[in-house]
Amino acid sequence: MMDQPMTTLGPAPVRFEPASADDLPTSIMAPDGAVAMSTHKLQVWYGDQEALSPTTLSFPEHQITALIGASGSGKSTFLRCLNRMNDGIATVHGEIMYRDTDVNAASANVYRVRTHIGMVFQRPNPFARSIRDNVTLALREHGMRDRQLLAERLEQSLRGAALWDEVKDVLDRSALELSGGQQQRLCIARALALRPDVLLLDEPASALDPIATLQIESTLQELRDQYTIIIVTHNMEQARRLSDNTAFFHQGHVREYARTADLFTTPRVGVTSDYIEGKFG
Repeated sequence: MMDQPMTTLGPAPVRFEPASADDLPTSIMAPDGAVAMSTHKLQVWYGDQEALSPTTLSFPEHQITALIGASGSGKSTFLRCLNRMNDGIATVHGEIMYRDTDVNAASANVYRVRTHIGMVFQRPNPFARSIRDNVTLALREHGMRDRQLLAERLEQSLRGAALWDEVKDVLDRSALELSGGQQQRLCIARALALRPDVLLLDEPASALDPIATLQIESTLQELRDQYTIIIVTHNMEQARRLSDNTAFFHQGHVREYARTADLFTTPRVGVTSDYIEGKFG
């Protein structure tokens, strides 16, 4: 049951097309590569306040894409739309395409969407339960009962989050006893347990110390070959170190989207350059 896709999901051999200057800022395609997911004219309103102007973006498969920009620029709003986390708190128009399915459609199964598109939040939010339960609870709720399979998935997920060696002997200890960095890696393991294709992270290291931050970054780099990763970060050095591609958000618009090395060394848009140089934000 766990590995069954959404009803209409199937592989989509789509290719990116290069962006033209005329496409900016509302229709920006990613660098060349297979498309993991994309948005088309995605627009978000909080009440009568537009938080995100119609935005079209595509994300390369098995790469890390960073979303950067000042507070209130729309990047976290955009990220949360990708697995329907804005349901009930915002009005969201437009398409969010995963494989050949619009996950923003009213007919989409939101719970199934979230098994394919996982989410890790800004602050670690482990359940007040054991380390084991944090990883396996969702699996059991989805019908996995075999103890051996649960144990295998538990180990695989914790290894994927670079946490297994630190907790393998204390799996029944409360997750709340872990350090902040360990708790965040546990949250990553919890998301990985459902075997998503896409992993979304909203400033996952902002509440952590530098050592824990580097551990999170190392973990994400290890996961790059297996998952498509989209990460919101205020830390431009982190975006530069970690990501393959970067999208710059400003006042509810995506102003520029390019390979990270290109965006940071030769930005095409003046406001991007200003932000990178620290003139605002």
